[in-house]
Amino acid sequence: MRIWCKVFQKNHMQKDMVVENYQMDMTRTAKVYDSLEKACYEFDLEKPMWLDKNKREFIKHARTRFTQDNFIEQIDFDYLDFQVIEEDY
Repeated sequence: MRIWCKVFQKNHMQKDMVVENYQMDMTRTAKVYDSLEKACYEFDLEKPMWLDKNKREFIKHARTRFTQDNFIEQIDFDYLDFQVIEEDY
């Protein structure tokens, strides 16, 4: 699985990274959470909360945005875009 994480401010991508996880002993959900944790570590962010809106978007489109509502601390960007770009088969 490959996930593309992007930080946006004023409709401009500030930074991005691709997280790869091909561990066959992990479930898809575990890979998603692990990838988000790695991206947040790399971007020096707290882990965002998964709200119902995020869960629905991710299930339907394999993509979601984390905004200020998802973070307890103040963030200095508009949103974190989190998108699956390659699934394991």
